[in-house]
Parts: sequence; C-alpha cells; structure tokens
Amino acid sequence: MDHVDRILEQWRRERPDLDVEPMGLLGRLARLRTHLAREVERTLVAHGLNSASFDVLATLRRAGPPCKLSPGDLIATTMVSSGTMTNRLDQLEKAGLIERAHNPDDRRGVIIALTPKGFALVDEAVTAHVANQHRLLAGLSLEERAALDGLLRKFLKEFE
Repeated sequence: MDHVDRILEQWRRERPDLDVEPMGLLGRLARLRTHLAREVERTLVAHGLNSASFDVLATLRRAGPPCKLSPGDLIATTMVSSGTMTNRLDQLEKAGLIERAHNPDDRRGVIIALTPKGFALVDEAVTAHVANQHRLLAGLSLEERAALDGLLRKFLKEFE
C-alpha cells in the first residue's frame, strides 16, 4: 500500500458513489514526477546546472555540429516563452556557456551557439544524467520498462 492507496481508501469510504480509479493513476504519475524531478535536479546541480539551463544546453548539443540554433528554434524545442528563453540565454552567456552571433541567413537575427566550455559541460552533465536515469529505472525489468514506455507513449499521444 502506498500513499495514494491511503487517499483512495479515504475517498472510497467518504464518497463510495465516485469511481476514484483515475485519481489513483494520475496521483501516482504526479507524485512520481515530483520524485524524479528532485533526483534529476540533484544530478544537474552537481554540474552547476538546473533543469532550465540543461534544457537549453542539451538542445544545442543535440542539434549536432556546429551546435547552433536560432532563438526561435530553441523556443519551439523547449516550449518556453521568448521572455523566459531570453533570461535563460542571458544567464548562460554570462557563465560563458553559450554565445550569441549574427545570423548569416538573417542579418536582423542572432544564432545561439555552445562555447567550448558549454560543450564540455553539457557532455559531462548528460553523461551523469543518463547514468542517473538508468539508476532511477533499475527497479523495473527491461520488459516492464518497455510496457510502461508503450503505455505512456499511447497516453501522451492523446495530448500532443
């Protein structure tokens, strides 16, 4: 019995007329998200990053050489507002992890690029991040992971 089971038990006692099964599933997803986010953040902080800064650096790194994107491409990929992105980019530029350059294809625009320092840091952080993800999933067999992944993919498609 977990925390969510106790909540469901209380609701079933107090409101036996309600089918609270969805509350259990969604409650577990929410609680799991909180626990996982905490564990991921711990790993990133060890590298001087947070989820927001890692998101930008990892997006640039995944783009492949030369690890450059327009701010619009970054916004589309990370799904944040332009104001939020500007703030993230300002902080990363101050830390020497990214640089802004004129966009050769659009003289009015800029291109965001990883600096060598940013490239090295994100490579180090993503290595630790992936190892942490393996640790977090160690309690599930490969078959269980595949089944859960398939169900979550199907569920997520309903929203995206």
